[in-house]
Amino acid sequence: MSLVGPRPELRTFVDMYSPEQKKILSVRPGITDYASIEYLDENYILGSAEDPEEVYIKKIMPEKIQLNMKYIQKRNMKEYIYIIFLTLWHIIKKSNVAKKT
Repeated sequence: MSLVGPRPELRTFVDMYSPEQKKILSVRPGITDYASIEYLDENYILGSAEDPEEVYIKKIMPEKIQLNMKYIQKRNMKEYIYIIFLTLWHIIKKSNVAKKT
């Protein structure tokens, strides 16, 4: 596992990937990536959904795949550091919002 890379996905959902999307599996998984940053509130989205699995499959998963493909296409040290910075920035920003409420 790496610090930056696509987050591991459940086998059930990986089985739905197209051959092109399966390229995501060729990259070392990571703790953070564009999808993790974009979906910091994924638990809230799914928790408030009438059918969480359907929302995940039809909305969230396709967007996560698209973000993971973006990372794979642009993967380099500059991008790696940029994603770490974005992750820290969003965590700090979210914690500051939580402190105010």
